[in-house]
Amino acid sequence: MSVDQATVRRIAHLARIAVKDEDVPHLQQELNAILAFVEELDAVNVDGVEPMTSVIPMKMRLRADEVTDQAGSAVVVANAPQREDHFFTVPKVVE
Repeated sequence: MSVDQATVRRIAHLARIAVKDEDVPHLQQELNAILAFVEELDAVNVDGVEPMTSVIPMKMRLRADEVTDQAGSAVVVANAPQREDHFFTVPKVVE
């Protein structure tokens, strides 16, 4: 995969980053280098490799999965600006 200058400008626009026209070729090279590295990593066979939490082998500390707060839905929605039954109501934002 290769990134062209139009794609660099689009990425900058989506990220809300101001990029000068003279910086676009340099950013294009950097993005293409990153993508080439990702393609290299994609070629590595990782079948059977367990996920790691750290580069140093260590046991992950787990806590018990238990309910600690049983306030109830009435208490939870008590301070909501708008509610219906035991639910928060929010303005519709998607048509």
